[in-house]
Amino acid sequence: MNPFQKNESKQTLFSPVCTEEVPPRPPSPPEKPPPKICGSSYPVSIAFIVVNEFCERFSYYGMKAVLTLYFLYFLHWNEDTSTSVYHAFSSLCYFTPILGAAIADSWLGKFKTIIYLSLVYVLGHVFKSLGAIPILGGKTLHTILSLVGLSLIALGTGGIKPCVAAFGGDQFEEKHAEERTRYFSVFYLSINAGSLISTFITPMLRGDVQCFGEDCYALAFGVPGLLMVIALAVFAMGSKMYRKPPPEGNIVGQVIKCIWFAISNRFNNRSEDIPKRQHWLDWAAEKYPKQLIMDVKALTRVLFLYIPLPMFWALLDQQGSRWTLQATKMNGNLGIFELQPDQMQGMTQPQPGSQEVFLQVLNLAEDEVQVTVLGNRNNSLLMESIKPFQESTHYSKLHLNTKSQDFHFYLKYHNMSVHTKLPMEEKNCYSLIIHENGKNISSKMVKNVANKTTSGMTAIRFINTLHKDVNISLGTDILLNVGEEYGVSAYRTVPRGEYPEVHCKTEDKDFFLDLGLLDFGTAYLVVIKNVTGQGFEAWKTEDFPANKLSIAWQLPQYALVTAAEVMFSVTGLEFSYSQAPSSMKSVLQAAWLLTVAIGNIIVLVVAQFSGLVQWAEFVLFSCLLLVVCLIFSIMAYYYVPVKSEDIHGLAKKQIPHSQGSLINLETKSTKL
Repeated sequence: MNPFQKNESKQTLFSPVCTEEVPPRPPSPPEKPPPKICGSSYPVSIAFIVVNEFCERFSYYGMKAVLTLYFLYFLHWNEDTSTSVYHAFSSLCYFTPILGAAIADSWLGKFKTIIYLSLVYVLGHVFKSLGAIPILGGKTLHTILSLVGLSLIALGTGGIKPCVAAFGGDQFEEKHAEERTRYFSVFYLSINAGSLISTFITPMLRGDVQCFGEDCYALAFGVPGLLMVIALAVFAMGSKMYRKPPPEGNIVGQVIKCIWFAISNRFNNRSEDIPKRQHWLDWAAEKYPKQLIMDVKALTRVLFLYIPLPMFWALLDQQGSRWTLQATKMNGNLGIFELQPDQMQGMTQPQPGSQEVFLQVLNLAEDEVQVTVLGNRNNSLLMESIKPFQESTHYSKLHLNTKSQDFHFYLKYHNMSVHTKLPMEEKNCYSLIIHENGKNISSKMVKNVANKTTSGMTAIRFINTLHKDVNISLGTDILLNVGEEYGVSAYRTVPRGEYPEVHCKTEDKDFFLDLGLLDFGTAYLVVIKNVTGQGFEAWKTEDFPANKLSIAWQLPQYALVTAAEVMFSVTGLEFSYSQAPSSMKSVLQAAWLLTVAIGNIIVLVVAQFSGLVQWAEFVLFSCLLLVVCLIFSIMAYYYVPVKSEDIHGLAKKQIPHSQGSLINLETKSTKL
């Protein structure tokens, strides 16, 4: 007998499997009421559930807060790949609730599902933390461990997501509905508290603590993992106090089967001789009871309004990806304290376009040099003489005729003139380094890649004017070797801070250099020189200056989107709950989470395939959301809300069957 079939139905569509009477069961002993908190109507068991949720949300959002920067600066992925993987992970976290709901409803029950998937959750954190230890293997192993860890975390957090809140509601008796409503308020408060606190703490663990000479991602992932262990332990401690309802059957599966049967049954009976039915779901009447069909009808009315919702989540969930990347290019110093970019959840260094390059000239000679670029399109550049060791962050734009081209430079120094030919490729930044060579001058071209590989970090490179190689120690594990005779090192990222005594060593001498403050978001060039009578000195200039645009400009956008999220989520969930029949609440929760997953997929596709620069992406998503808002307004205007008593009243009406005989219907796949 179908579990949705009611005894009051006058028409029997199916033959019972067995006609024997079932003997009456002995009456169950009265259930012992659970212990209450301080004599109130709140069961003690909900305290364990609320603490569990706080720790789990701390674990999830804390790990996620530093995830994009981990991809960017530890695994050295580019911004588009980092964004795509971030949103693929977020999307997976909101697809797996369907699996968790199915396991809980049809097999293990909510309690065992939470326990078992929490163990998977903890294992995922272990893999993720191991993948952030620099000395453990190489990049390939780090990538494998990270992806395996993220997959397990997605299964764990998504699997328990639809179970924990509902399991807390199960702890209340029906006569304490008001207390249950207040419990949900406290429950969601624990979610927000856990996410807010972790979003500030884990970036501090990453940036303010050094592990193996660099940012401590292992600690930033390990602490959230520890919080998940605590969440599991606290939840298990309340085991004997919980009310544990048995599995009730997979209602999500029933809904999907009902819809599929209705569509296929209608498709198989397209003859004009067969009368039409009032609603397309009425074609499921040959197999499914009227109560289920009416509930699915009410569900589909709400699901229709869900269609535009993913666009909102597509914009909102960029706080942890694109907005964090934007923050890395802004000044986080607010005076009293400094914000890390991943604590936020602009204007940037300009990039040369197609058939363009940016050129910076550094004069390391003892007197000024006049530089002329030969060519009709570029000969008007660099008109003024360049003084020795002149600090300049100005880049001149040169135009190419092809993707790569040899440029001819005319250098005038005292009474000497030098012609030189140097190759350059489009979309790159270069430094032309001029130095003395005996009584003459020489030049060399160096490609600057700091704007691509060290964007948003503190980076430094060195030019060695000495006649011997120099080994430079910038920290415990940050060592650089710079070749003799104007050798140029690659860029290295270093922690922000003061560097008053940097140890340097040649084959026969040790000396120290004062580099001063190396600020966040700046790429520095340091020239090592030996000044007669003064010893070794460092001349420092900024290759790529720190962005002066304050990160505080992000505060309004975060405030607005947070206010939007509160109104959107709370209002949307309350509306959906009131419009769905009681049997469809869990289905609707799964559908709501699916809109989040689809929104993240939208961001993934745009980031991976659009090819747009970041500001253009922001404009695109804003315009798309504006269009979606207009469409949703029209849909909402024509939507007629249904009262709860109307939902139950509709079920009492007989579903209109087609007139005439049902013998001609094609129902070969239905076992009557």
